[in-house]
Amino acid sequence: MSDTPLPQPLLEDEELERLDEFLDSKSVDPDALDLISAHGFLVALAVAPRELEAATWVAELFHGEPAFVDATERSEILGLLEKLRDNAIATLEQGGLPELPFELTLDGVPPEETPIGDWCAGFMEAVFLDETAWFEQDEETVATLLLPFMALSGLFEDEPDMAEMAADTARLESLVIQLPDLVLDLYLHYRVPPETPKPVPRKKKPAGRGPGRGKR
Repeated sequence: MSDTPLPQPLLEDEELERLDEFLDSKSVDPDALDLISAHGFLVALAVAPRELEAATWVAELFHGEPAFVDATERSEILGLLEKLRDNAIATLEQGGLPELPFELTLDGVPPEETPIGDWCAGFMEAVFLDETAWFEQDEETVATLLLPFMALSGLFEDEPDMAEMAADTARLESLVIQLPDLVLDLYLHYRVPPETPKPVPRKKKPAGRGPGRGKR
């Protein structure tokens, strides 16, 4: 029997449908994140090394303030967004994996043309929102963990290294499969202190003749 935990859904299907309906409506700026991108964005906020004020990330997600019908709708939609993020935190805190809103395969399609690319782009949008905090603790490790998100997002296709990786379809497929585990790895990176090496006991020196211990 495998010890790999089953990915946990972060919202019920009807809650996701309600968010999808609202984010796709005329109440929202055309440049706002759609449901898939918003899901990646909120999962990244759950992983992030420090919490941002809601006003900051809400404005980024919506590209401004949506035209909510009334205070009730505003409370409903913002509540669903916060619930998705909070459920991601709870899942990761227990060592679980978040369920991602797509099949973990590209099927030969370029990532940027798939929901996978949209989700990773949303994830990276949250990273850009507080980039200094993400990279100030062991920049090399963080860059390595974020590389799959960057490669699959399509946001860095002009960089030579990324273009080379984008041409390697087998490698891209392997990166997609790793995404849920990488989310957990990033979460743990910021919250589990690195192990410090145990001090090595000093070897005892053989007893010698100290001062004044001459031969009798």
